[in-house]
Amino acid sequence: MTAFYKLVDFMIKGDERGSLIAIEQGYNAPFEIKRVYYIFDTKKGVERGFHAHKNLKQIAIAVKGSCTFVLDNGKKREELTLNTPTKGLLIEGLIWREMKDFSSDCVLVVLASEHYDECDYIREYDKFLEALHNDNSW
Repeated sequence: MTAFYKLVDFMIKGDERGSLIAIEQGYNAPFEIKRVYYIFDTKKGVERGFHAHKNLKQIAIAVKGSCTFVLDNGKKREELTLNTPTKGLLIEGLIWREMKDFSSDCVLVVLASEHYDECDYIREYDKFLEALHNDNSW
């Protein structure tokens, strides 16, 4: 089975002064970016996420530290650790996501295709599975 998520490689530019990564919609971000947020100072043992989105597309980047994503497409669950600012995790479609194992210095930046909309969230796993099997559920 092929992966139901994609890792996006970001090209590093830089010189003796340091490194720079540019993220540009339509180039290495395959959607219009309408919202950017970041998660930091996550306490030890805290897990986050536990939801899916009906329409939202996201790219998550651990710009510092690391965290683990648990991704579930209703048939398969996979774990993926983000631990470099040179790769982003592209999540599109109905994918259940959980985040755990945040390092104490983790800063997770998320680029989103839409503004925040609570109606786009599916926060119960059973309803997520129903949505996968019933395209007309929304």
